[in-house]
Amino acid sequence: MQNRSSTTEHPETPAKRPRDFNERAFQTVAILTGIAEPLPEEPEEPIRAAAALLGREGGLKGGKARSEKLSPERRAEIARKAALARWSKH
Repeated sequence: MQNRSSTTEHPETPAKRPRDFNERAFQTVAILTGIAEPLPEEPEEPIRAAAALLGREGGLKGGKARSEKLSPERRAEIARKAALARWSKH
């Protein structure tokens, strides 16, 4: 018998449920049988979309901008530390 405080049966993030199950089921059947046109996807919240866009922009230029600011000595020190970390695993 297992003595664990938690199990892996539950997903990390629960799946999003439709807002109204009956409406979603009716619409799904209508789409599959050809009675109705597919619904357009619900738009994202504007604040969330803007934050995602800003995060993506920062991620695209982050490493390059950081490496340009570093001195060659500091870059070499970071590379040496990374190499030691990689090789110490084996």
